[in-house]
Amino acid sequence: MKRSHIVILVAIAIAIGALIMLSVDFSTYDTVASARQKQGKYVHLIARLDKSIPMDYDPAKNPNYLAFSAKDSLGNVTKVVYHNTKPAELEQSERIVLKGKMQGDVFECSDILLKCPSKYKDDKKALEKTVGEKM
Repeated sequence: MKRSHIVILVAIAIAIGALIMLSVDFSTYDTVASARQKQGKYVHLIARLDKSIPMDYDPAKNPNYLAFSAKDSLGNVTKVVYHNTKPAELEQSERIVLKGKMQGDVFECSDILLKCPSKYKDDKKALEKTVGEKM
């Protein structure tokens, strides 16, 4: 094999490695307090909707603006601003994963993932019943 072929293969391997590294999500799961310490850095914030503070969403006025308060497991609360349409089952969700950056005291959210284990309770009961019958 010629030296130039080896150099080209090594360059291709380095390029593939670089593309793989860029596609990996290096964000972490944080609380409100740790997200405040990482101002401007992309994080995943695990929280739940704080229903004691009213949500700011008026689809007639601006369908791409949603503001609400989120409370983490330690009891810390932050205002969340999401510039997209409101997720359909936000109020019913038990936990939410907010992807975005903390800007001052406001969490600028770019994506919301809803976690609702209550959807799977009936499936879990059916699975336990099926497993119990086989034993």
